[in-house]
Amino acid sequence: MKKHILLSLLIVFGCSLSFGNEPPPEKKAGKTVVTIEKDKFYINGEPTYKGRTWQGHNIEGLLMNSRMVQGVFDDLNPETVDRWKYPDTQTWDANRNTDEFLAAMNSWYAKGLLAFNINFQGGSPEGYSRVQPWENNAFEADGSLRPAFAKRMARIIEKADELGMVVNLSLFYFGQDERLKDEQAVIAAVDNAVAWIKKKGYTNIILEVANESNNKAYQHAIIGEHRIHELISRVKKSAPSLLVSTSFNGNTLPPDKVVEVSDYVLIHGNGVSDPARITEMVNQVRALPSYRPMPIVFNEDDHFDFDKPSNNFVEAVKAYASWGYFDFRMKDEGFNDGYQSVPVNWEISSPRKKAFFDKLEEITGGFR
Repeated sequence: MKKHILLSLLIVFGCSLSFGNEPPPEKKAGKTVVTIEKDKFYINGEPTYKGRTWQGHNIEGLLMNSRMVQGVFDDLNPETVDRWKYPDTQTWDANRNTDEFLAAMNSWYAKGLLAFNINFQGGSPEGYSRVQPWENNAFEADGSLRPAFAKRMARIIEKADELGMVVNLSLFYFGQDERLKDEQAVIAAVDNAVAWIKKKGYTNIILEVANESNNKAYQHAIIGEHRIHELISRVKKSAPSLLVSTSFNGNTLPPDKVVEVSDYVLIHGNGVSDPARITEMVNQVRALPSYRPMPIVFNEDDHFDFDKPSNNFVEAVKAYASWGYFDFRMKDEGFNDGYQSVPVNWEISSPRKKAFFDKLEEITGGFR
């Protein structure tokens, strides 16, 4: 009886009471809510790029993106941290890196970029690397989330939320996953990251459990292509509204057991030198027995040729697939080049970056 009286009083005075053990979110639901309906992405109940076509091709519902995985980068290995020093200060500064990421986001969005890809374990700060002695890792060995990494990531997610952007948040990267001591630590890392997202109340995230989960460099079998579906299913069980998938090496398709449990399909265009193969990959995904109407997203492709009538970006659009730009600093290039190589100039600071963003604006119309 007393419990019912207390509950009635709380309702009358506009209060709420939870009899569960789960703490309430730290923040209210975000300004930006990403959802999926069939093969289209929606933001706040409306399809992305609403009503937009380009050269007769529908782009409504697509999610154009760029690989910006180093937004929370730091190197915890004192023997390698000097590799990433800024040219002007000759020191590395993780907070400066995130500050400059945040400062550049408005310019990306103005050009029509609706999403970016960022990873709690980053990506190779050299573009491609055989070995990775540095430690860029948001997780302790037991899978607990490191507060400094989480704080920087929160700043980025919340700025994206204000702008109306979607964050493709990835958890694991080969070359860093071995920093987790065992399989239980991997599972704990997933659980802790998802719990953090729920506690923060973020609604503008699509989760990528692992970057290129079929890469042979992964040390933990549960992250690999034959078992990654276990982690995806685990996320879906604990956070049913969180959209989740995983990606695979360039020019390869996801297995049916992954597509079956995913909310959207991630594929990579690395290794695809003939743009016609982009179309073929999209068609092959749609022909998979496990496929049902769901978005297909390229979230990594290191091919450009934006001045040509046919390129990987254009062919993805024609096939009604979202496309993601991957740019790293190449031989003899400098600080202004590339978005994956550390230290990063996050501005649209090179001819190649400008060519991508100009093509993006042409296709999407931008948001100026």
